[in-house]
Amino acid sequence: MKKQIKTAAVLGVLGAASAVNAVRARKFVPEKVDYGTPSEEKVDVERAMEHLSKAISIPTISYPEKEKVDFTQFEKFHAFLEEAFPLIHKTLEKEVVCEASLMYRWKGTRSDLDPIAMLAHQDVVPISEGTEGDWTHEPFGGFNDGEFIWGRGALDMKNHLMGVMEAVETLLEEGFQPKRDVYLLFGQDEEVVANECGGAKSMMLLLKERGIHLDAIVDEGGAILPVNVKGVIENKQLVGIGIAEKGYCDVEISLGATGGHSSQPPKHTALGKMADVIKDLENNQFSAELMPFITELFSQIGRNCTYPVRLVACNLNYMKPVVKEIMKQIPPAASMVRTTTGITMAQGSPAANVLPQKASIVVNFRMMPGVTIDDVIKHIHKVVRNKNIEVKILKAKEASTFSPTDSRAFNIIKTICMQEDSNNIVSPYLVMGGTDACNYEPVCENIYRYSPYKAGVDLLLCTHGTNERIPCEAIGPGVAFFKRYIRQASAE
Repeated sequence: MKKQIKTAAVLGVLGAASAVNAVRARKFVPEKVDYGTPSEEKVDVERAMEHLSKAISIPTISYPEKEKVDFTQFEKFHAFLEEAFPLIHKTLEKEVVCEASLMYRWKGTRSDLDPIAMLAHQDVVPISEGTEGDWTHEPFGGFNDGEFIWGRGALDMKNHLMGVMEAVETLLEEGFQPKRDVYLLFGQDEEVVANECGGAKSMMLLLKERGIHLDAIVDEGGAILPVNVKGVIENKQLVGIGIAEKGYCDVEISLGATGGHSSQPPKHTALGKMADVIKDLENNQFSAELMPFITELFSQIGRNCTYPVRLVACNLNYMKPVVKEIMKQIPPAASMVRTTTGITMAQGSPAANVLPQKASIVVNFRMMPGVTIDDVIKHIHKVVRNKNIEVKILKAKEASTFSPTDSRAFNIIKTICMQEDSNNIVSPYLVMGGTDACNYEPVCENIYRYSPYKAGVDLLLCTHGTNERIPCEAIGPGVAFFKRYIRQASAE
């Protein structure tokens, strides 16, 4: 009898818990907030598309080796901007920083208010050698077929730069005057990873030297991704606002061994010993953590899913260990919860019949905020059993800090996005790659990475690749967003 009573009690508790969870899940829905309606914004879409095509046709390619950069192309691009946007060049103060970075200042009416800044970079990556013929349209042609505008920079990120310029030019045409100063900061070498003396850093140092503190920054980052899983979540769009970005560290690990003729090899050559180093690194990954932005992202998506999925989403706090383990098994998801370790290059003997006297690998680490370059080096020495390795940092930059999600600027971006489409799911997220924005942390705490262009995952995967292109229908809404943001963010 006692056993039956105990079993009944347990079942009763479980039943009550299930009932409570069911109620919680049914209430776990998007917040009902009246965001109002978006301001009507005039956008000359044909002009914007024509300007973007022209911008793409000027190959402003950056390289790590500055001597390889053709700065005459940047000069052509600057001349094109002057021709395309006459009011900007008549009204705003313009400076050329370093060789080709552009700093514009749109003077506001209130000098006591901190300025805002709109960032973009002029440079693009080169076309991979041998792939030129794989493009449907010329990679630097800027061809508009009525559905897409094709070419290098269409998504990264001349679309963003030109959208900002179109927005400012149109606001000037309409007689708009900001209260805060508005800075347009266009770097020349964002695509050069971990650049110690690049255009963005130089412009930041110039602002710092002048005592200028920025209220907020908007740079490239998140986009508008269609989300449609039948029976789970339908006809929604995920709007990711990047509030931080990962760090970057290339490390060369090398070890020596006795060389000689390959006809008399030892039990393990230098490369054989290096294989153990590789296994140690890959088998001992950095620990994973579900940071607040992940729980917020899952919460926002979960609220928009059908009931059974909401049952899981509303209990995420209790299921974090399970969710973390699942994410660790999926490479794209794993990159959101831990510092990644990627073995990318290896080198041994210069000839097939010569034993290597030295073997080396290059390992690329992408650090989560909170993990430093020094932490990476300590991790290597900790997990690699061979203590005779040499470790050398080739290039590196620290991860950014997190920007707040309760700031004026973040709320402006979120409000505009929700006004534009109530089906948008707006959430903070972590940018996996790098941007110029991280350079501005000494002069700004509110840094947000968001490009207001709708594009599917298939298109985003073309970034830096063959057939990079942007939908024509995304151009107008992108310019309209920038107009709305500048109007509101440059106010009091």
